[in-house]
Amino acid sequence: MSTDQPPWRIRFNAPFVAGNELAHIRHAVENGRLSGDGKYTRLCHAWLESRLGCHTALLTHSGTSALEMAALLCDICPGDEVIMPSFTFVSTANAFVLRGATPVFVDIGRESLNIDPQRIRDALTPRTRAIVPVHYGGVPCAMDDIVAIAAQHQLRVIEDAAHAVMARNSAQQLGTIGDLGCLSFHETKNIISGEGGALLVNNPELAERARILWEKGTNRDAFNRGTVDKYTWVDQGSSFLPSELTAAFLFGQLEQAECIIERRVTLCAGYRQRLQILQDRGLAQLPQTNPSGQENGHLFYLIVKDIAQRDRLIAHLKRAGIMAAFHYVPLHSSPGGQKYARHVGSMNVTNWASDGLLRLPMHNQLSEAEIAEVADSVLAYFQLPASA
Repeated sequence: MSTDQPPWRIRFNAPFVAGNELAHIRHAVENGRLSGDGKYTRLCHAWLESRLGCHTALLTHSGTSALEMAALLCDICPGDEVIMPSFTFVSTANAFVLRGATPVFVDIGRESLNIDPQRIRDALTPRTRAIVPVHYGGVPCAMDDIVAIAAQHQLRVIEDAAHAVMARNSAQQLGTIGDLGCLSFHETKNIISGEGGALLVNNPELAERARILWEKGTNRDAFNRGTVDKYTWVDQGSSFLPSELTAAFLFGQLEQAECIIERRVTLCAGYRQRLQILQDRGLAQLPQTNPSGQENGHLFYLIVKDIAQRDRLIAHLKRAGIMAAFHYVPLHSSPGGQKYARHVGSMNVTNWASDGLLRLPMHNQLSEAEIAEVADSVLAYFQLPASA
């Protein structure tokens, strides 16, 4: 073991096999089809379309690829502006920077850590082309307000739902509300395939072109359906589709998706029950609940008073063999953000959340006893008695 790697007893994340993933991979190999858009790709598409309620689902190499495909599909061009939160992963911004556009960062709400609709209104200019809400931790953004703003100004809405698979607001699954939704199946997410993602096409007007871009800019899908007599290059595009090995693993996860999500929600509830005293006493903020919709248990965090306390708590947990982690460095304060983007208004909430937020271990292999141990270690740091 490396001398600089502590012997973690409770890991922050652990990829897992939920059911038939390895059997599906074996079948794909034995079937002689490893390139994309085979049996398992189609099974995943059908599952996502049926279970989530989107018009068209297309698997991608990653959540990043889904965002890049969305930017291409929306004809984002140099000089355009795209409004998004700064409290997000770099892929949210990079997808549009690659098209020559300028990300415009705005602040988030203190409770949800999601983009503030009023800040969106403040950031609108004649160059604005799209809004990218990010459902942080699977908590729904204020989509009714965001969709209304977009409709009033003829803007596209691209949901970054990387955290939000199988979470919903009162009406719809997250990722299926805007024109497009982008999912991630990275190994740190709820449903995993190692690397992987999906573009959810909710606006039917975009579906046919989405398939062309997905197929490297060709009309291969139309040719396979017999609606054209030649298979040729017709538009921009790239190789967005993953291999059948990735799709086979993912389908094994999707088959167990309900159980996976139920388990994570239970684990988060265990944390909340044991750590609610911190919020009640004003020592830390816990994640916002979603009483009008469905949670997905993506992550559990604490926001403590400042960066110094956060770092001391991480070190305290490390000494107990528990791996905890902070999250995003705000994009507006990063070298890339200062070079390629701009921000509008105060970013006080974003800075506060980034400085104080600490994520606790969350994965499907955690036991209730480990949840209790992590919670008790946190309580010990605050000199509070262990949970019952």
